[in-house]
Amino acid sequence: MKHTAPHREGASLVNANQTPLETLRLRVRAFIDEDVIPCEDNALAHDFAAQDRVIHALREKAREAGVLGPGIARELGGLGLSFRERAVILEEAGRSLLGPHALHAGPPDETNIVMLASLCTDAQRERYLKPLAAGTARSCFAMTEPPPGAGSDPSMLLTRATRRDGRWVIDGRKWFISGALGADFAIVMAQTDSGPTMFIVDTDTPGYRMVRVIDALDGFISSHCELAFEGCTVGDDAVLGQVGEGFGHAQLRLEPARLTHCMRFIGAAQRALDIAARYVAGRDSFGKPLAQHQAVQTLIADSQIDLYAARLMTYDVATRMDAGQSVKQESSMAKVFVSEAVGRVVDRAVQLTGAFGISGDTVLSALYREVRPFRIFDGASEVHRAAIAQRALRQYAPPARETRRGR
Repeated sequence: MKHTAPHREGASLVNANQTPLETLRLRVRAFIDEDVIPCEDNALAHDFAAQDRVIHALREKAREAGVLGPGIARELGGLGLSFRERAVILEEAGRSLLGPHALHAGPPDETNIVMLASLCTDAQRERYLKPLAAGTARSCFAMTEPPPGAGSDPSMLLTRATRRDGRWVIDGRKWFISGALGADFAIVMAQTDSGPTMFIVDTDTPGYRMVRVIDALDGFISSHCELAFEGCTVGDDAVLGQVGEGFGHAQLRLEPARLTHCMRFIGAAQRALDIAARYVAGRDSFGKPLAQHQAVQTLIADSQIDLYAARLMTYDVATRMDAGQSVKQESSMAKVFVSEAVGRVVDRAVQLTGAFGISGDTVLSALYREVRPFRIFDGASEVHRAAIAQRALRQYAPPARETRRGR
C-alpha cells in the first residue's frame, strides 16, 4: 500500500521571526510530506533497484527545494550543517524510510564522505569524494567478516592485504556490507604487516566479487551483501590515510554514524507515535475512545518520555562533537539508549493499533522491521555496554600496590 502524509495546516508557511534552521526544518518537513511519503510503497521493500530509481528522482526534487546534502560541506555542494543542526533536519527526514537517502543524508555514503574528506589525497578527492558528495557515485564500507573474522571485535580481522611487486593484493571475505549492491567503490579494511589499513577499491576491480545479497529483516535504507576479495590487486594510490592506522581512521566515521542513525530513527519513531496517537484518538472501545483508557495513556506517555530523552542525548552528543570533544563514552551511551528507545516506541505503536499495525495498510510494520537492527548495527548494545562500563570503572580502580623487594 502507498502511504499518505497527514495534512498539516501552515506546515510550509515561513514566519519572519523564524530562525534559518527552523525555516529549513519546515522546508524539509514539507518536502517529506508532499514528495517523499507519497512515494512509499510496500512493493519497494527488498527491491533495491526500484528504490534507487525512486530516490534518484527524489534527489532532483530535493536539489530544487534546496534541502539536498544537509551534512555535506558547502564546498562540496551541500548545506554544511553542524551536527546539532543536522539532528533537527535528519529527524524530519527520518519520518520516511526513503527520506534520508532522498536528501543524500543516508548511510553509508554520508559518513564515508566525512571520512574521505578528512583522509583522502588530492587525487582521491577528485576521483571519489567529489562524485560521492555530488550523488553521482555510491560507496560502501567493508569491515564486518563471517566467523571467525571481525565482527563486534575488530581485532579478529582476517582479510589481508599483502605487499607484492609494489602493489597490494587483497584476499578475504566481508559480509553484511550495507549499500554494497550498486556501489561504485568500497572502503575495505584489511590487515597488513604494519597493521589494519583501509583501501579504496573500485567495484569493477578484478578479484572483487559480489557473492550475494543477504536476505535481511530490514528491506529499506540499504542492501546488505557478502563480498569476496580474491587476489584483488590495487596500488599505493588506493590506501586511504596511513598504512597501519585503519582502526584509528575508522573512528572518523563510526562516531558520526552512530549519531546520525539516532537522528534518523528518532524521526521514524515519532512518525510511529503520531500514527498510533491518531488511531487511539479516533477508535472507540468499550464505550469510549481508546485514548481515554489508562492502559493506552500509559503507553503513549512512555513513548513521549523515551523520545524526549532520546532527543536530549542526541542533541548533547551532537553539541559535543561540534565543539571538537571526544565523545566515545557519550556516543556509545546515546547509541544504546536511542536504539532501544525507538524500538520501544515503534513496538508500542504497533500494539496500540492492533491488527492495523501489523498490516501493510500502514507504514508501522515497515518501521518495526527497520528499527530492530539498529540495536546490532554499529556495535551491538551488549558490546557498547561492556565498553561503557569499562570506561566508567577506570576512575574507581584502586591504586597500584607498591612491592618491596627482598621482603
